[in-house]
Amino acid sequence: MARDIGIDLGTANVLINVSGKGIVLNEPSVVAVNISTNKVVAVGTEAYEMVGRTPGNIRVIRPLKNGVIADFDVTEAMLSYFIEKLNVKGFMSKPNILICAPTGVTSIEQKAIIQAAEKSGGGNVYLDFEPKVAAVGAGLDIFKPQGNMVIDIGGGTTDIAVLSMGEIVTSRSLRYAGDKMNQAVISYIKDKHNLLIGSRTAEEIKMEIGSAFEPDEDASITVRGRDVVDGLPKQTTVTAPEIQEALQSGLMSIVATTKEVLETTPPELSADIIDRGIMLTGGGALLKNFDKLISHHLQVPVLIADHPLEAVALGTGTLLKNIEKHRRH
Repeated sequence: MARDIGIDLGTANVLINVSGKGIVLNEPSVVAVNISTNKVVAVGTEAYEMVGRTPGNIRVIRPLKNGVIADFDVTEAMLSYFIEKLNVKGFMSKPNILICAPTGVTSIEQKAIIQAAEKSGGGNVYLDFEPKVAAVGAGLDIFKPQGNMVIDIGGGTTDIAVLSMGEIVTSRSLRYAGDKMNQAVISYIKDKHNLLIGSRTAEEIKMEIGSAFEPDEDASITVRGRDVVDGLPKQTTVTAPEIQEALQSGLMSIVATTKEVLETTPPELSADIIDRGIMLTGGGALLKNFDKLISHHLQVPVLIADHPLEAVALGTGTLLKNIEKHRRH
């Protein structure tokens, strides 16, 4: 008997949920390839450790960009590796796979995602949309005739959706999320402090002192990198208000898009959202005071999922139980 598996194929991380076992894998969506031999050297956590630290013949590739497959072969190799690692296939059996995609993907991109999952050893492959699956994983009952709103902020995309009766009523997908936030931190520190830093350092700064709203005036962090002027290693101190300034315009684009989604939502469902609030999921939900920023601008209560990073993967587990009911190809 094959165990069904749910895959949150994220730009930053891949999470896999195996029916009856829960989330069994959570690793970065990164693959290291030896470009002289075209062989995969490392996948996941092991490959992530190599980011920014490899010799010339090894390239560290992130095969997903903005929530979609940028490098098909590498994505397939990565999925195959993870599924092999789980050893869930069993003898002669192919598991059902439920895989998630951002709401903005084209039908061609959807086909590519399904094909990658099929080639990596799946039987029936189902595709569903991230905000819907995240809402289920965050514990919302989306199958009732009532409005639920979710903002799922991942690595590559932010998906905003209003759901009712198990379907997406209105949605938008923005290619501004965790990765672009890191990029904004890198640019800001380069411009203001003449210091070059890598994406891993930017991620650490964001997690340590980053804030979307009302930053802690006294919080600061020592940052090490390379001086833009003389190319030598140097360190400097960066404060929480600076990081908030770096992130400000991008975060406001999420607020503006959320407002657009609300404006196109049927009034009955809008009334439900005012009562029930907006649910934040995905890694971006962990940015300090992000809930307060949205609530401040939209005057609607905002909640953070209990396990924002795992919401999509947890949702696949719930939906797999009823996969025949919610089939969609």
